[in-house]
Amino acid sequence: EWLARSGIIPGAIHLPWNRLHPAQADAESIAETLTLQFGASRTAVLWNFENARTLVFYCNGPWCGQSPTNIKQLLALGYPAHKLKWYRGGMQAWKSLGLTTVPVAKR
Repeated sequence: EWLARSGIIPGAIHLPWNRLHPAQADAESIAETLTLQFGASRTAVLWNFENARTLVFYCNGPWCGQSPTNIKQLLALGYPAHKLKWYRGGMQAWKSLGLTTVPVAKR
């Protein structure tokens, strides 16, 4: 797989774009990602993002639309915009600068 060969940015967690997209993942799976990985909490039908993590998204390169898609999905759920960042250059820019990558952590 290309991801195993290319690695990820140190400290990053690989999260496939479709894990947050309502057309690709069920509501329960999305809720699990929001609570277990992002630190959000839920009260009845409302989300509480007060203690949610600040997230930095990146893709393969600036042409990739997966990070913006995820950011739009999170904003639609109420995730605070100030806690969502986007590294537009992605892995292409990261590697072209000679910066370090690490292997993807196995789950």
